[in-house]
Amino acid sequence: MTSSETNTSQNGSLYIVATPIGNLEDMSFRAVRILQTVAAIAAEDTRHTGKLLHHFQIKTPQISYHQHNTQTRTQELIQRLESGQDLALVSDAGMPGISDPGVELVQACVEVGIEVIPIPGANAAIAALVASGLPCDRFCFEGFLPAKGKARQQRLQDIATESRTVVLYEAPHRLRQTLKDLAEQVSAERQIVLARELTKRFEEFWRGSVQAAITHYQSHEPKGEFTVVLAGAVVSKTLPTDLELRTELQALLAQGWSKSRASRQLAEKHAMSRRQIYQLTLDLE
Repeated sequence: MTSSETNTSQNGSLYIVATPIGNLEDMSFRAVRILQTVAAIAAEDTRHTGKLLHHFQIKTPQISYHQHNTQTRTQELIQRLESGQDLALVSDAGMPGISDPGVELVQACVEVGIEVIPIPGANAAIAALVASGLPCDRFCFEGFLPAKGKARQQRLQDIATESRTVVLYEAPHRLRQTLKDLAEQVSAERQIVLARELTKRFEEFWRGSVQAAITHYQSHEPKGEFTVVLAGAVVSKTLPTDLELRTELQALLAQGWSKSRASRQLAEKHAMSRRQIYQLTLDLE
């Protein structure tokens, strides 16, 4: 047994090791020590992790562990842990299990009584949140939105009424569509912070409304991985009835507001789904 830290059982321990999200200086001394002393490292991409290990002169052998082989590889890793070997789990960047492989292995370890030890470190969601300027005493992490369909619509509707700050991940080629969907389904006026290339040379924070972000990225090509931090909805103490909403809608429409604009205004005011309110404008007809 190559125990890196105290473990009184005969099993080995699984170390969940955070790795840098861009800047190699964010690698902790503890993470380096653990990776040097475990029997093997389960890595999302062995080529990518190999570069990290080479930089820190870590010679520990690797085992591939990614979303396409978790079912077959998990049992193999459990057997090695039960034989007394300590193992480390890493992803390409950040904390394994957070929008990355790892959850299945941790669950399997817990089920059979193998000790799981987190080695904390860099995380894009937390880094973006604390630098966003938006409230971070209460927040929720949504990761990547479903790509399309009803699942995506439902998630957006949930976000529309979420009072906590919301953190999302998004790829550059999908950012514009996500901003458009947030404007239509959540609120075009909601404050948003877009963090890109965190900890890297071209790290950037963009702050403004969702609509302003849409305008900005019409003339600026999205580049790099994005962490999106969205302000929570302002929750009314009591939700209005459909009759009260219709009255408010009629008043706004009488002032010349479009159905879409009126729906967004009331959705933001009452922390409700814009789609739900827009349906009332159709009922008015």
